[in-house]
Amino acid sequence: MAEENEKGYQKHEAYNDAHVEEMANHYQEIIRLSGEQPNREGLLKTPERAAKALQFLTQGYEEDGAEILRSALFHEDHQQMVLVKSIELYSLCEHHILRFFGKVHIAYIPNGSIVGLSKLPRVVDVFARRLQVQERLTQQIRDCIQDTLNPLGVAVVIEAKHMCMQMRGVQKQNSVTTTSAFTGEFLKDATRKEFISLISSHLS
Repeated sequence: MAEENEKGYQKHEAYNDAHVEEMANHYQEIIRLSGEQPNREGLLKTPERAAKALQFLTQGYEEDGAEILRSALFHEDHQQMVLVKSIELYSLCEHHILRFFGKVHIAYIPNGSIVGLSKLPRVVDVFARRLQVQERLTQQIRDCIQDTLNPLGVAVVIEAKHMCMQMRGVQKQNSVTTTSAFTGEFLKDATRKEFISLISSHLS
């Protein structure tokens, strides 16, 4: 299934049937090796479901963040901070293929162009729907916006909880990992402080 907007960008939600079948075979063997019975009624369709779920959660490899941004660029003289905060984040840790989740805060200072606000969360999804580490994810979002919009500066902060820390390993339930990445004007102390103040506030 593909959805096309007025400027030609397509959002794809399709599965590769050949890959689903191959991945499902592997999942069936994983289930068997875990001590379960793949032919048990409740597990009969699990390998296919798991294969489709993993394809969905890694569909970012098939998408282009720059293309998404370019599909909704508008010339505008505004040169004050544009902030979209608390963007929902769901990704997979590449070390254990377990979920990490949280929120992303993105700000940029335009330099002649602004972008449709919905495109920033879509860029988050492009890079989040891959096998990831939070540090690299933060930088990829920043670099995509900086390279495509050429703004005066970009700021990205991610706050996330990692299931690999909560369900296994140290099993610390309330730990939160915060990463940040800045360019341009946000490297200046005053601008960065304004950004941190805004993402920390609870405006109604």
